Amino acid sequence: MVRKNQLLIVGHLCSSLVLLYSLSMLLPVFVALFYKEKSVFAFFETFVIGMILGGVGWYFTRKTKAQPSTQDGFLIIVLFWLLFSLLSALPFVLDKNLNINLVDAMFEGISGITTTGATVLNDVSSLPKSVLYYRAQLNFIGGLGVIVLAVAILPLLGIGGVKLYQSEMPGPFKEERLTPRLADSAKSLWVVYLLLGGICSFSFWAAGMSWFDAICHGISTVSLGGFSTRNESLGYYDNSLIEMVGGIFSILSAVNFTLYFVVLTRRSLKPLLKNAEFQFFLLVLFIVICIIWLELYRSGMYGLKDAFVHGFFMTSSMMTDNGLATSDYAQWPPHTMLMLLAVSFFGGCVGSTCGGIKALRFLILTKQSFSEINQLIHPNAISTIKVGKSPVQERVLRSVWGFFFLYIFCSCFFIWALNFLGYDLVTSFATVAACINNMGVGYGETAQGFGNLDAVAKWMMCAAMLLGRLEIYPILILCSKAFWRF
Repeated sequence: MVRKNQLLIVGHLCSSLVLLYSLSMLLPVFVALFYKEKSVFAFFETFVIGMILGGVGWYFTRKTKAQPSTQDGFLIIVLFWLLFSLLSALPFVLDKNLNINLVDAMFEGISGITTTGATVLNDVSSLPKSVLYYRAQLNFIGGLGVIVLAVAILPLLGIGGVKLYQSEMPGPFKEERLTPRLADSAKSLWVVYLLLGGICSFSFWAAGMSWFDAICHGISTVSLGGFSTRNESLGYYDNSLIEMVGGIFSILSAVNFTLYFVVLTRRSLKPLLKNAEFQFFLLVLFIVICIIWLELYRSGMYGLKDAFVHGFFMTSSMMTDNGLATSDYAQWPPHTMLMLLAVSFFGGCVGSTCGGIKALRFLILTKQSFSEINQLIHPNAISTIKVGKSPVQERVLRSVWGFFFLYIFCSCFFIWALNFLGYDLVTSFATVAACINNMGVGYGETAQGFGNLDAVAKWMMCAAMLLGRLEIYPILILCSKAFWRF
């Protein structure tokens, strides 16, 4: 009976979330109607399919009284992201004018919703306006996580969402909340997120973009998704001011959103400026920007000013796993691109929309490494690892080391697999870095897009994108025998 109740609550929550997500299809429907595009039918059909599937599932499980456990939270997250990916890919499949096969539709949908921004479409600039908007919307919804939005609404349905919230939020400190009530926390995150998206869109417009392009780039930038309305990404505009806006908002979006909430509540920048992870993130970012700037100038490709603008923008975009790019980055010196691909594993702060391993984990690993060195010099010394003024618990240390090992192991496995399929090592490394870090900028054979990958490679990169977005543990937990012994 217990098992049946647990399955019912999983089904009920997944159905409720599918229902909510299907409503997002109405926005591209309105865009298609405004521009009188045939894509309206694909989006409306997806909306109907999502409503029917979600509605039927919700109706037959509506009487369940069980509350989700930790195990249920992991199962719901993985199941929903799989449903999420399928539903996101449906408009690409149903729109016959796009002529996209199943694997390409899945790749594009997963890339959008995981905020990867890698594309298999050869001519993005010629896509209908509604499809361009839809791709940006996928980035925006996936950025903070539709689960957090749902948690703000699920209490209205009489369903507890604590386990969902903890399973979805990135980073090692999953129990932290902004406010005492979970729904208020989720709402606060979305208010900050929407505010930042609005300011970014306005900034792009003020820098020279059309309103449509500014909105699409604004919401894809704050989500660190990287989908663009142009084949050349931001390089199309050949505008230093636009690149600076893209770089600045990439950095702002890589900051823990809880810090923004605290700053707005206390009306003081001190909580942000004194945050140890934020300081560490800015330090690493500053060092990498300076290196790339000087190397671009030294290579003779640009003058001092242009080298700074392009270096600042690309470093900010790739390190935060945004994925917007200049048009000629593939011509940069190889060692600079390999460095940028490597720092994409670093990512931004926890609680942001970025991918990668996250700055906080690297800060903890750095502090523990120095602590071990000190311990070897002074064997009898008792040292405590702290982030800011807070000591790091042993459980968190184990979690960080475990995650770091699994992340690198999975990355190496995917690199080896692509290399085994016949891709050169540079292409394999760049492609995996772009996908598992949810960064989206390819290099080598994928510099001009990911459409050149064969079907097997695309499916593997779909798996890599989902692993990176869910931070590996939820998927591996579901593969464990111990998980199913309940």
